[in-house]
Amino acid sequence: MAISRLQTRAIEKDLQKKFRGHVVVDLAMRYGKPSIKDGLNALRRAGTRRLLILPLYPQYSATTTASVFDEVTHILRGWRWLPNLRFINDYHDHPKYIKALANSIRNHWEQVGRGDKLLFSFHGIPQRYIEKGDPYFCHCQKTARLVAEQLELDENAWQVVFQSRFGREPWLQPYCDKTLQQLAEQGCKKLDIICPGFSADCLETLEEINMQNRDLFIEAGGEDLRYIAALNDSPEHIDALSEVLTAHCFGWPETMPNWDAGERAIVEKKSRERALAMGADT
Repeated sequence: MAISRLQTRAIEKDLQKKFRGHVVVDLAMRYGKPSIKDGLNALRRAGTRRLLILPLYPQYSATTTASVFDEVTHILRGWRWLPNLRFINDYHDHPKYIKALANSIRNHWEQVGRGDKLLFSFHGIPQRYIEKGDPYFCHCQKTARLVAEQLELDENAWQVVFQSRFGREPWLQPYCDKTLQQLAEQGCKKLDIICPGFSADCLETLEEINMQNRDLFIEAGGEDLRYIAALNDSPEHIDALSEVLTAHCFGWPETMPNWDAGERAIVEKKSRERALAMGADT
């Protein structure tokens, strides 16, 4: 939550500079507080008439990104006056996002040295979802491949794995924990691991990867599992997210060079005065 609030403030500050103050950025959690309902209502109270939704899941999945869309539209069904709505599906291959990831890995290597192998660990989903058409697996693979290309890594220097599985049915493979055990048993001593699907560090990165899986790797014969932090509120990450948002704002009047905020305010004031004269409550 602390990181997400820092991201929200930084993005709002950047977009207000780009669009001359005509932007309000708010935070909502899909499964927490403030809820999506709380976030939407806060924007409604702020007078928002153009709404752009950015789920902070770089790689699209029906289990994550689409669930945000479902909840947003469910809430908006109760509104009598709907705002103009745009929705960002993913940014898994956006050049600035890829560059930010690559630079975070380079910075890590400069500080602690380079491990024997680099793992890209993404949250897993059931295999049957992919078989039904979910593009998540392909998005994860593309993100990792583009970052590896920027780092000029050969194919044996990196690998994609999937974490956080539960239940009995098959999930996306290779599994992170099993891979860590296998690599340790094969003589790999130092591993670097990054979780590009998480925009902010949380229990699934800090506890599951940096604690539980680190212990598992060492117990299997490894020496050190070095977790590379999420992009969080780093300047490069904020710049990347702002770039994604800016691209999706184009075409709205407030983004156009000839937009006159002063003239617009006068028009809205006169419109309100006419509405009040005709008996409107507010």
